[in-house]
Amino acid sequence: MNTANKLTLTRVVMIPIFLVVLYLDFAFNKYIALAIFILASITDFIDGYVARHYNQITDFGKFMDPLADKLLVVSAMLWFVEAGQMPAWTVLIVVAREFAVTGLRLVAVDNGRVIAAGWSGKVKTATTMVCICLMLLPIPAALNTVCVALIVATTVYSGAEYFIKNRDVLNWNK
Repeated sequence: MNTANKLTLTRVVMIPIFLVVLYLDFAFNKYIALAIFILASITDFIDGYVARHYNQITDFGKFMDPLADKLLVVSAMLWFVEAGQMPAWTVLIVVAREFAVTGLRLVAVDNGRVIAAGWSGKVKTATTMVCICLMLLPIPAALNTVCVALIVATTVYSGAEYFIKNRDVLNWNK
């Protein structure tokens, strides 16, 4: 178990702690949840850096790192749905995009090709993380709506870009 994988597992452990803090009703719980979310998000950047810089890339990390990221984001978004800050269809779009891109990557790998993360995917991730952080703060409803719209827009755009740039991967005739 190397350092990068330990950081990934730390992020996974932080997810239920993040949710418990959100669900407990005490003063400043959302600020503490925000701090946990930010810390968990930072571990994503650090574990990626450590894995690449110190040659700690493992199959476990390739599997668990993106899974941990998705679990963190979806857990926050599901809480927002329950709290009335986000419509459920938003989460469906995010999850559907992740399944679709993962499926595209699996087909590509089966054909001996790797689809690397695109620029728009990085923008989507950054936008989503920033918006989730903002939505954990006491922001006006209009800004909350802008955050939801940005999450949807960047998710749809990046998903479409993956499929357009890699449309040759899906051979409709086979």
